[in-house]
Amino acid sequence: MGNSIKRYLQFVRPYKWLIALTILIGIIKFAIPLFMPLLMKIIIDDVISPEAGLAAPDATKQLFLWVGGTMLLFFVLRPPVEYYRQYYAQYTSNKILYDIRENLYSHLQKLSLSYYSNTRAGEIISRVINDVEQTRNFVMIGLMNVWLDLATILIAIGIMLTMDVPLTIVTLLAFPFYGYSVKHFFGKLRELTRKRSQALADVQSYLHERVNGVSVIKSFSLEEVERDRFDEVNDNFLEKAIDHTKWNAKAFAVVNTITDVAPLLVLGYAGYQVIHGGLSLGTMVAFIAFIERVYSPLRRLVNSSTALTQSFASMDRVLELMEEKYDIVDKKDAIELPPIIGGIEFKDVNFAYESEGESVLNHVNFNVQPGETVAFVGMSGGGKSTIVSLIPRFYDTTEGAVLIDGHDVKDVQIESIRNQIGIVLQDNILFSDSVKSNILMGKPDATDEEVITAAIAANAHDFIEELPEGYDTTVGERGVKLSGGQKQRIAIARVFLKNPPLLILDEATSALDLESEALIQESLEHLAKERTTLIVAHRLSTITHADKIFVIDAGKVKEMGTHHELMEKQGVYYGLFQVQQV
Repeated sequence: MGNSIKRYLQFVRPYKWLIALTILIGIIKFAIPLFMPLLMKIIIDDVISPEAGLAAPDATKQLFLWVGGTMLLFFVLRPPVEYYRQYYAQYTSNKILYDIRENLYSHLQKLSLSYYSNTRAGEIISRVINDVEQTRNFVMIGLMNVWLDLATILIAIGIMLTMDVPLTIVTLLAFPFYGYSVKHFFGKLRELTRKRSQALADVQSYLHERVNGVSVIKSFSLEEVERDRFDEVNDNFLEKAIDHTKWNAKAFAVVNTITDVAPLLVLGYAGYQVIHGGLSLGTMVAFIAFIERVYSPLRRLVNSSTALTQSFASMDRVLELMEEKYDIVDKKDAIELPPIIGGIEFKDVNFAYESEGESVLNHVNFNVQPGETVAFVGMSGGGKSTIVSLIPRFYDTTEGAVLIDGHDVKDVQIESIRNQIGIVLQDNILFSDSVKSNILMGKPDATDEEVITAAIAANAHDFIEELPEGYDTTVGERGVKLSGGQKQRIAIARVFLKNPPLLILDEATSALDLESEALIQESLEHLAKERTTLIVAHRLSTITHADKIFVIDAGKVKEMGTHHELMEKQGVYYGLFQVQQV
């Protein structure tokens, strides 16, 4: 836990003076009510008590002076103190959480595709949203309220000691039992809280996946089955939540009993002293009032312990995500890749997605000359998409080297590689934003004229103009408001806008109808002119024009040549082509 707090404090450190100011204002806020028990003692012993010796008019005057003066103090001082304490506490905690989420999002951008392949989106979202929000309690309670409560207790005890030392000692008799019970119960509560948080993340992940795949659920009439599956996940969360609740309830039962018994001890001892003349009635009343001022913060500290336990568990999960290692990173001496002309070489490349897993690519060797259009074909799962994923370093080779214009991609800066590559996938992601914003991802600082020019080149301008708000039309999550062909043309438009020297088309037309495929094929051929183009193709009829065709099977290059050369060989390619023609 200590290491987690130390790491978390790096986000707190920039705001340490704001936190100190908040605590100072808070001490003033909590110190003001501590005058109330003293006021009771003064009024009882020095104003209304017969021993005070004041006549009724004088006693009345003194009463109103003390009460009126205190009310004036409360009305003048308390509101601004309360306002600024609340404001600075909330402002500081929100700024810290903002910084953490910003850091997390930046960190998530640098994690490799393999991390996202092995981690559920709902799990990530739960950590960035729910767990980060839970760490607010560490700031609000652990760094502010706990110190305010401790200051309140110490100030109250200090005042009580000036009034009566033995009675103060009786007041504090319950403190050791309180400390032991907190340590005993809340030690286990952190682990129970962590399990509860994980179970909640499982529920969120399940919901995220099912909401995204609701069309599949409906098409197979799986509503009842999915409800039963959700019940299992939800039941697991309920079980963990109840375990947490049981232990929490035990803790509160014991601790609150201790804090409730303490006032009885004070009442018994003080009453005895008053009866035998060892204590004034006003002092007894003041002490009973001070007990509430001492034990209320103690009860809040118990509540704080629960909230802090939740916060520490969430802190662990947030920092665990922050500590996730980057698989793909720049070398210390990595150079910027010069403007490329598009020569690609694979030298004895082996690759496996898992360190101990089966190899997906085995001793792959080939060359692509600048400006060539080459295609990778073969059965699904052969390694075609994996090959093109190694060029922009979405993954790194297990063995061997991938070279661009003679530069090993591991020796150059990742950003300088990807800035010069345009990629069109089979299922291109569009974000829930305007058509224009999605195209601008290819070049964020492009002008409206450049956006329109790119859309025209991608055969997208005409249908965009027919949308309700044209280029400002929101496309919905993942482009749900557009057809597959329309989404693909917008994806191609942003590559036109980027205008990269190297182009990768990964089955860019395989999931489209014939009319959309024809339009997109035309725009892709336009896009591929005068640049190196690598095509992963399922439909062999779309790549007969390629300068080279590589047949990939079981992670190896089985055949290589032009369409006519491979057809004359009558090998694997010939067989695949004949099947598709039939």
